[in-house]
Amino acid sequence: MNFFRISEAETYPPNMKKLFLILSLAVLALGIVPANAQFGPPGGGSRGPSFGGATGKLFGDNQSFSATLEFQTTDPSGNAITMPGKISFDAGKSRFEINMTEVKGGQMPPNAAAQMKSMGMDTMVSLSRPDKKTVYLIYPGLQSYVENPMPEKAAATGDDFKIETTEAGKETVEGHDCVKNQVVVTDKDGKKHESTVWNATDLKKFPVKIVTSEQGQNSTMLFKKISFDKPAASNFEVPAGFQKYDNMQTMMQQQMMKRMGGGMAVPPGQ
Repeated sequence: MNFFRISEAETYPPNMKKLFLILSLAVLALGIVPANAQFGPPGGGSRGPSFGGATGKLFGDNQSFSATLEFQTTDPSGNAITMPGKISFDAGKSRFEINMTEVKGGQMPPNAAAQMKSMGMDTMVSLSRPDKKTVYLIYPGLQSYVENPMPEKAAATGDDFKIETTEAGKETVEGHDCVKNQVVVTDKDGKKHESTVWNATDLKKFPVKIVTSEQGQNSTMLFKKISFDKPAASNFEVPAGFQKYDNMQTMMQQQMMKRMGGGMAVPPGQ
């Protein structure tokens, strides 16, 4: 997908054009700009964790929690990538916050993390709102966000899925005694979603580790510091006063123009 039209950056001064290209390549390399506006697993075009649709069934009765999350997958080129972040979940709504400078692996261009930080794009929050059938990608450092429609399957409710669980043994994960289960979730169209899930016996059977295979690609979610306190409702709202954009390209271009107009310096060596 040619999400960023490079020709539009050619009117920038050389240093601004280089910065635009670096940031464009960075978000594409990490798979955080989805082809169909979904922030979820392979098949949707992006590589961030998803908690809607079939994945939501894996949490059972644990429908309200917060935790730190280590998400491991591969970038669009097949390179291993690890994204640490913080997750909040409540009745289908989810919030995932990530600092891009902490991402490991992938094909991040040189100096991309420093450039993203200088641009205020290092922290990103993904809000998934199935009740509104909308996904928001929020950049607090820019006081801006991108609003995207949520794919129908990601907005599906638990009643649209059937779940089959087969015990495969017992293991310890992050200090928790777990039952290891092979889980198959079938959607209303008959498509099966297979996962291996480690349910902690001391945490209300919470799935402290989930390994999912979609279209031949594995992704792993590892949960730590789990809390069952109900997250604040404000966690799932876009902050008041933030600028709305319909796509990432427009937001990045306007931020480039602000840097040019405001005379903001490009980091040394760029």
